[in-house]
Amino acid sequence: MIKLDERDLKILAVLQQDGRIPKNQLAEKVHLSPTACWERLKRLEETGVIEGYGARLSHANLGTPAVIFMQVELASHRAEDFARFEDAVSAIDEITECWAVGGGVDYFLKLVCTGVDAYQRRVDEMLAAEIGLRRYYTYVVTKSVKNVGQIPLSALR
Repeated sequence: MIKLDERDLKILAVLQQDGRIPKNQLAEKVHLSPTACWERLKRLEETGVIEGYGARLSHANLGTPAVIFMQVELASHRAEDFARFEDAVSAIDEITECWAVGGGVDYFLKLVCTGVDAYQRRVDEMLAAEIGLRRYYTYVVTKSVKNVGQIPLSALR
């Protein structure tokens, strides 16, 4: 794990807000020379702290697809069962996020589908594929209250 100082955290904070900021403006915002800022940025990328750059898309302006959370329990809990499920989930485009969790369930999934009917078809396919799904619960998102998609850097201090 890489040790981050306050300048690194400032760089990350700026990039989380504006991943397209020109490097010279980034350097100004974090009070570094362009060369020093560039070296830090390269180190953050090379060590995997920065995984990539992308755009946040507006669900509302894309036809408001259905966002659905799915709570999953597997039928069996051997290492190969988890691996089979995770491999299958990784190949499904509609599953945009998947977390293995401790506690009464095994996974939480976030799916983005064209509608609830498309979601149910996807679930039926998952059940038919016999990937170890024992039980699932569906939660349809009715409104996005907060969706920043960022890591709170204050948690790293």
